[in-house]
Amino acid sequence: MKKLVIIGASGHGKVVADIASNNGYDNIIFLDDNIHINECAGHPVIGKSTEIDNIEADVIVAIGNTLIRKQIQESIDESKLVTLIHPKAVISQDVVIGKGSVVMAGAVINASARIGKGCIINTCASVDHDCIVNDYSHISVGSHLCGTVNIGSQTWVGAGAIVSNNVSICDKCTVGAGAVVVRDIENPGTYIGVPVRKIK
Repeated sequence: MKKLVIIGASGHGKVVADIASNNGYDNIIFLDDNIHINECAGHPVIGKSTEIDNIEADVIVAIGNTLIRKQIQESIDESKLVTLIHPKAVISQDVVIGKGSVVMAGAVINASARIGKGCIINTCASVDHDCIVNDYSHISVGSHLCGTVNIGSQTWVGAGAIVSNNVSICDKCTVGAGAVVVRDIENPGTYIGVPVRKIK
């Protein structure tokens, strides 16, 4: 029996549970700090995230917020953390993916890309050759990183956004849905539009 604890009983947690089932986990339980949630995707919520040390199982943090995901993941014994990849994702043989990251259905990660720990590569997102996605970043549904892109840590690339070749985005940025990034982003903040501009 393969046992997995998912921290975060939300919509994202439901998708992670489905990926876990596709990876052979047949005993899935959730932890969530909202005491009013009793189940998620048909699996029980048995306690709060702080109770993880008392459970012998593999662990993944399924929380969209990059800061909270980082805080919780870094409080967990790293030997318990797993990486989950949907069987319908396409991953090049030399890709490196850090612990606690999840790659969803339809995602493509091409040659020599590097994905940090605690990252989300969401449904039908693409990460092309030689890209680096640093720790705790989220590449959202249907977004595309062209070749040799560098995404800083705790950065969120919104749904359907495009980052052009050879562009770097610094840590702690949010790129809005549908935005197009054609130049480096050097200052943290929220960026929207085509091409992107920073909003206050």
